[in-house]
Amino acid sequence: MNKHDSSDTLEYQATMKLLERHITDEQFAKFEGYAAEIFTALGLDIHTPATEDTPKRFIKAMFDITEGYDGDPKLSKAFDTECHDIVDCRASQIIQGPIPFSSLCEHHALPFYGRVYVGYIAHENIIGISKLTRLVRLFSKRFAVQERIGQEIANMLDEMVHPHGIAIYIEAHHMCMELRGVREITPMTRTTVWRGSYSEDPALRAEFFTTCGLTHHERR
Repeated sequence: MNKHDSSDTLEYQATMKLLERHITDEQFAKFEGYAAEIFTALGLDIHTPATEDTPKRFIKAMFDITEGYDGDPKLSKAFDTECHDIVDCRASQIIQGPIPFSSLCEHHALPFYGRVYVGYIAHENIIGISKLTRLVRLFSKRFAVQERIGQEIANMLDEMVHPHGIAIYIEAHHMCMELRGVREITPMTRTTVWRGSYSEDPALRAEFFTTCGLTHHERR
């Protein structure tokens, strides 16, 4: 099972932190056996018509959920801005969101999910709006923590377009809190990343939140 074609030319491989993932049929069968043993120990009867393929489906699902490690070659293209012959060209904020995402917490391998808002102030280059969604998926479709996803998106965006500023706001529900431990259903975890102009200008951050349609309560 190999979802990354090594012949693809990916300009930003180091920042993407890609893995050459390959699972042979022999390994897949072995992992399926491990999953069957674990599920049985936990109380699942895997010998029914509904559950006999559950171990196989589980391993396949885990591989698909973490496809961000395989990269996205469509992220390697940037475009010129509309600024010409201007020494300090600053485009207005470019904001995409909410971008739905889901990920697996690396601490418990349980899902967390929510929304991401990404904004940047272009300098000499821009990227297609769909690429911001691809960036979110690249780093969320892995074993991750919410705080790191925001930083990784910012690092990659900075390398791609070298903007004047980057703003990222993430809000998520964490199943590791809702299904185990404190078993709290309502808490929303919120994280922000500010780079460049956004870190220096509170009014710009406020404009970002307002443009995203986020209330003061949601920003807390």
